[in-house]
Amino acid sequence: MKLYLVYFLLIVSHLSSCQNIKDNAKLLNVVNSKAKDTIKSLKKYKDSDWVELKTLDSSFIYDLRYATKQNFVHKKMYPCAKCYVRYVVAKALLNIQKELKNKSLSLKFFDCYRPIQVQKKLWKIKPDPHYVANPKKGSMHNRGVAIDVTIVDKNNKELNMGTPFDFFGKEAYQDYKYLPDTIKKNRLLLKELMQKNHLEPITSEWWHYSYRLKDYPIENWMWHCNEKKLP
Repeated sequence: MKLYLVYFLLIVSHLSSCQNIKDNAKLLNVVNSKAKDTIKSLKKYKDSDWVELKTLDSSFIYDLRYATKQNFVHKKMYPCAKCYVRYVVAKALLNIQKELKNKSLSLKFFDCYRPIQVQKKLWKIKPDPHYVANPKKGSMHNRGVAIDVTIVDKNNKELNMGTPFDFFGKEAYQDYKYLPDTIKKNRLLLKELMQKNHLEPITSEWWHYSYRLKDYPIENWMWHCNEKKLP
């Protein structure tokens, strides 16, 4: 009888060990999976690298107008809506987004990198350097260091900036003074956050900011709509 008891205990011990091995294997797989995710998130970028913003922070909001007909040329200029910038610009935007999150606000993008081929088409329709950069010298958008942007609240409603995006008139100028205090406050919030992170405005558009600490060449590549990697 004692011998049977010993055998029974040995079998139970063996089964328990097998279960522990399986449990440990599962735990190891989970740890390895998380480690791989961490390695991906810690990928090293150079400042000049191209990144799609949503791959770095999913909280950004987008209304990329040139991927629609809702723009001043009333034509779809991009095959699909994607927001690419140089990594050095992305870092600045991530800092800004972090501050805005603390206020239950978010950045919303109207335009990001713009291929020079699109710049030429816009210039042909609106050859006015106050609003469209001459493609002969190129735009900061064509270099991947400019964005057209506003701020939205927790319900994704745009803060009142006084005019719509791509409004061609003096009311959209940065120094236009004849605005209600609320609108001035909203524009100032955007401007201060941008400038604190080395993104500078232009005179005629409250929505346009560009990073000017580094210079990059004009580009003409167009992103693929069904692929994550650049061509």
